[in-house]
Amino acid sequence: MQWPEKIQLYLDNIGWKVNNLDLYEQALTHSSYAHEKSHHRSDNERLEFLGDAVLELIISDYLYAKYPQLSEGKLTRLRAELVCEASLARLAFGLNLGQQLRLGKGEIVSGGSSRPSLLGDTVEALIGAIYLDRGLEECRKNVLELYKPILLELQEGVLCSDYKTLLQEFSQARYAVTPVYRITHESGPDHSKEFEAEVILDLNSIGSGYGRSKKEAEQAAAKEAWSKITP
Repeated sequence: MQWPEKIQLYLDNIGWKVNNLDLYEQALTHSSYAHEKSHHRSDNERLEFLGDAVLELIISDYLYAKYPQLSEGKLTRLRAELVCEASLARLAFGLNLGQQLRLGKGEIVSGGSSRPSLLGDTVEALIGAIYLDRGLEECRKNVLELYKPILLELQEGVLCSDYKTLLQEFSQARYAVTPVYRITHESGPDHSKEFEAEVILDLNSIGSGYGRSKKEAEQAAAKEAWSKITP
């Protein structure tokens, strides 16, 4: 299957209607590939720049309308969490985006298709592409649909970065293994225990953390591991 056909099929599968397929091909072309092929103006960096601004506008508008009781400071913090690298990587893994990218040989070898920062940039580039291709309202519709699970968590008051899920998806994509957690220590009386958890990847301890429950401790361990292995 040729590259344009592959991208068209991918966009059909995620439910995005497109007019100018070239924009999406550009959005899915990393600078390493473009430089390797001497196509310096065909990478996704300019689209990423645009998509970053469009995403902030869409999320800001959503939060402003949805939560009229919140202060500017609280809205700013919520927006930051919604558009941060961890949230964008979560979206990218859900879209299986890493398998759609054109990367240079060096990036392929170094695992670029599963690097959270690279994937997050690509999500922003796709948002830039659909903004240029279909306009703000169609872009808003697709972005909010993409964000629906995260926005539902926000509405239910349970929005948090699920580092266990992120770490699992990253580990499976990069290393084809699943992290394992174990509780290494617990202390305190029954009504106020504190737990320490450790996360192990391929027989190596890569993070630890504390919490008032085993799940909370495991999330803390996953967060530390995420910060270490995803530069």
